[in-house]
Amino acid sequence: MKAEILWAWRRLNANYWFYPALFAALALVLAFACIWADRNGWAEFLNDVEWLAPARPQGASNMLQVIAGSMIAVASTVFSITIVAVSYASSTYGPRLLTNFMEDRGNQLSLATFIGTFVYALTVLRTVRTEDESAALNVDAATTALPGFVPQLSLLVAFVLMAVSVGVLVYFLNHVPSAIRINKVIEGIGSRLMSMIAKTYPEKGDDDGPSERSRGRQLLAEKAGYIQLIDFEDLAGRARASDFEVTLLVRTGDFLHEGLPILEITRGSCSEEEMDKLRMCFTQGFARTPEQDPQFLIDELVEIGLRALSPGINDPFTAVTSLHWLGAATAELGCRRLVKDVCGDGEDDCPVLPKPDDFAHYVRRGFGAIRSAVATSPIAAKIMLETLRNAAATITAPQRRLLLLEEAKYLLQQSRLALSGPDLREVEERYAELEGDFTPG
Repeated sequence: MKAEILWAWRRLNANYWFYPALFAALALVLAFACIWADRNGWAEFLNDVEWLAPARPQGASNMLQVIAGSMIAVASTVFSITIVAVSYASSTYGPRLLTNFMEDRGNQLSLATFIGTFVYALTVLRTVRTEDESAALNVDAATTALPGFVPQLSLLVAFVLMAVSVGVLVYFLNHVPSAIRINKVIEGIGSRLMSMIAKTYPEKGDDDGPSERSRGRQLLAEKAGYIQLIDFEDLAGRARASDFEVTLLVRTGDFLHEGLPILEITRGSCSEEEMDKLRMCFTQGFARTPEQDPQFLIDELVEIGLRALSPGINDPFTAVTSLHWLGAATAELGCRRLVKDVCGDGEDDCPVLPKPDDFAHYVRRGFGAIRSAVATSPIAAKIMLETLRNAAATITAPQRRLLLLEEAKYLLQQSRLALSGPDLREVEERYAELEGDFTPG
């Protein structure tokens, strides 16, 4: 249940409507607070500010109407621009990138600011009293010097929010075209991937973890879906409390259907009730997400590269950018101990054993998946060989360096099937340079 709640919260604040709804609620609270302060005389100090002339009811009403009307119009325009940008990006870069744009904090907070300002202005507007209406005040006559009721503090805050909204609009108009630039998109994915690698595998080293695991009682999936989140903390706590060991048979991002094993109890015993509680430590859904899943981000880079190299698009330079970030991620993975620290602080007696993530798996997932498309482009093929060479230069483990050399050999073999003439000769020369400088160990 904890995994479900944690997952629901993470997805909630990633939804496009979450911050607009939150800002609307906060604006409502702010409006009531400012109105209360105006009605109870807390805003009298504004009468002593010489440069701040008190507003009349008609002027205040007009100003609030303009702010509210313009903000809802701008919010509609912002939403329309966002949908157009999202449609363009998903059709050009791939449908999996739709989530990246919908979760973009710049888009969410921009819309939220306009919605919040609209709600605030509309709430304050209903309290303004014109000269022919009685003042709704519970204070002395000094506060009711002007006929009707004008919430001076609330009006000042509305003006400030309007000024902030103008600044946010300028930011949004610059942010949207910048956000859909392909280099910016790839940089965002690559940076997030590098951060996730460092978080998932915090220790430096060249250990891929044990390849052989003992067998035990299996916990089977009861429905179909992708593993979206694993509550490692809850798993470890239950394993310690009942003195058993859990060996995971899945990673975050794996697809399961009913009857497939999720984990095994490899030490100790576990009751049926406890097995049901262990199942609740896994969240399954209809789609993969980047949470706890570096492979998802690798797949996004690969997808962008494959689309760029497709005959219909034929944009090798976009593929080159994807290859550069794949190389940086591969180099980072090659320098780390690929064992998830699921219990924290590098505990040696952690009762939860994650499914091994060896370096070969990540190389195949990245360079191996894009290899056949790269081989058709002499530009991309040469860059991929250079990227493999640069990645190997930062890796000290001989077996991991050999995997990169092997991937380069596969690319050369694939290129010989797709290229010919001078293009193939240049690729072969680039491979010869790589092989000559490549010194395992």
